[in-house]
Amino acid sequence: MSVAEPRRIVLFRHAKADWPQVSDHERPLAERGRKDAPVAGRKLADTGISFDLALCSTAARTRETWKLAVHELPHRPKTVYEERVYEASPGELIAVLNEIPEDVQNVILIGHNPGVQGLTEILAGQSEGDAHQRMSRRGFPTSAFAVLTFQGPWKSVEPGVGTLIDYWAPGGA
Repeated sequence: MSVAEPRRIVLFRHAKADWPQVSDHERPLAERGRKDAPVAGRKLADTGISFDLALCSTAARTRETWKLAVHELPHRPKTVYEERVYEASPGELIAVLNEIPEDVQNVILIGHNPGVQGLTEILAGQSEGDAHQRMSRRGFPTSAFAVLTFQGPWKSVEPGVGTLIDYWAPGGA
């Protein structure tokens, strides 16, 4: 692996959560979320990306989303549950990405809105095909994900560095 090869960042919003009488951090998935997460996992598998690392928020709904989605992948990446991803701003998420070890080629970050959508928009200096139009039309609903590529070391991740190459959301796009 060399930094000359494009790296991939997949930004994945957790599946639909329920609203029981628990703290926000402990909210579980709703029935729809438990159905959508494996579908998103199959769509992630369809991208053909072999993830080296998964960075997942510590919130119950993100952990549950990832647990259901990862079973659909042909290869299970190392998973790190990262407290800083919960309620993170795009800038805070960039700081987390900047710390990824250089031997990691492809990463998936499982997080929350508005941070995940904001980070996608900030990183995507360019777009291929109609990915940006589809994302603009759909927004970033639960279980959606965006695939970005960039060149260089992880510490160089900053606004505009990436190319949005794919976007998927349940129910179309």
